Amino acid sequence: MIKAVLFDLDGTLLPMDEEIFIKDYFEGLTKKISPHGYDPDQLISGVWAGTKSMIKNNGEKLNEHIFWENFSKVMGDKVLEHKPLFDDFYNNDFDLLSTSCGYNPKSKEVVEKVKSMGYRTVLATNPVFPKTATEKRLKWIGLSPQDFELCTTYENTSYCKPNIKYYEHILNEIGCKAEECLMVGNNVTEDMIASTLGMKVFLLTDCLINREEKDISNYHNGSYDDLIKYIESLSK
Repeated sequence: MIKAVLFDLDGTLLPMDEEIFIKDYFEGLTKKISPHGYDPDQLISGVWAGTKSMIKNNGEKLNEHIFWENFSKVMGDKVLEHKPLFDDFYNNDFDLLSTSCGYNPKSKEVVEKVKSMGYRTVLATNPVFPKTATEKRLKWIGLSPQDFELCTTYENTSYCKPNIKYYEHILNEIGCKAEECLMVGNNVTEDMIASTLGMKVFLLTDCLINREEKDISNYHNGSYDDLIKYIESLSK
């Protein structure tokens, strides 16, 4: 029997084409920030540098600190004075990106179903975005941080997927053993790696990401309806 279900967000609860979302995200960010004296191409390079540094984070510092350290190396220290501009972008302009994503009412339904079955819920989204951006993305699908016991963001986490320590961090935070948890995600590399700890996993295939072209028959997989059937089978 499982005690907790961990849900990825982008491409799982929130349907999206990752390439389209990233393209529109950078267009919105550069439109907001560039008028304040920043070259758009340098800005994009800086964000990628900061993001890659978070992916490599070994746990010594929070992802937020790692991002801004490496972002400012590309942009110059003056960008630290303009952090309120980025906060304003996430508080206001970021909502425009909802049109770059899809919507499936079953994502909210499955979270509510899991909670009604007595399972604990965790939003195990890769913590490369600030809390505000995570809350916004949840709002687009009719959910909120209150629907989850824990939401990983760059302010509260020091690892990223696919680092297995990311999942160990979640287990430590919620006080569960790996075998007591189910990880649900759409990315074969980033999400299914949780199985190496002993977690049960389910690969949602609606927005499947399988860059390494792995054999997904190794994992329970399918649609939201298939996910519900699988979770129900675990409770028997």
